[in-house]
Amino acid sequence: MVDLSQYLPILLFLGVALALSSAFVFLPIGVSRVTGAHKPTPEKLAEYECGFPAFEDSRSQFDVRFYLVAILFIIFDLEAAFIYPWAVSVFHLGWTAWFAMMIFIGELALGLAYAWKKGALDWE
Repeated sequence: MVDLSQYLPILLFLGVALALSSAFVFLPIGVSRVTGAHKPTPEKLAEYECGFPAFEDSRSQFDVRFYLVAILFIIFDLEAAFIYPWAVSVFHLGWTAWFAMMIFIGELALGLAYAWKKGALDWE
């Protein structure tokens, strides 16, 4: 026979997690309704990112170059995130870490050169 009392801490943890996540989702909604912050007006419902109403269908396709530029941005953003902690600790890690980072930067440089040669960075 299995002793189910061993699962009590897990069930308590799941219950607390469910209660807290529900509170973080539904409590602000309830507070905004009570305090009057949820009164939609034309100004609140207006576009706020670009400043003018959309003039095309929202399901229109973007040019693939937009996605290529976004992917390249993410890659080089992650590169910066990896280089900073490496630069702080490179003297403690030794030559192996230095050569590993140079290989990493070389691969990224090759990728950038390839994207540049293929015209992924040219915008019309």
